[in-house]
Amino acid sequence: MLFAAVLAGVVGLAVPIAAVSAAIAQGRVGAAAMEGIARQPEAAGDIGRNLIIALALIEALVIYALLTFFMLFGHIALLIEKVGQL
Repeated sequence: MLFAAVLAGVVGLAVPIAAVSAAIAQGRVGAAAMEGIARQPEAAGDIGRNLIIALALIEALVIYALLTFFMLFGHIALLIEKVGQL
């Protein structure tokens, strides 16, 4: 039962931690892109393209965390059922 409780706590914290980390990373990437465009306006197209790719990769990590959350959340119910049968 302790394992199920610890797993529930970890699952509950995984998505918020991933979301906050991604928000910080996206803010830094955006700030760096704006600073780069301010320093070298003629490279705005290249910087913007790289910005979109970087933001998509950061967002993919959050989606992976959300999928992991749903997978582990389903296992919690199975663990509680197994403990109840013992």
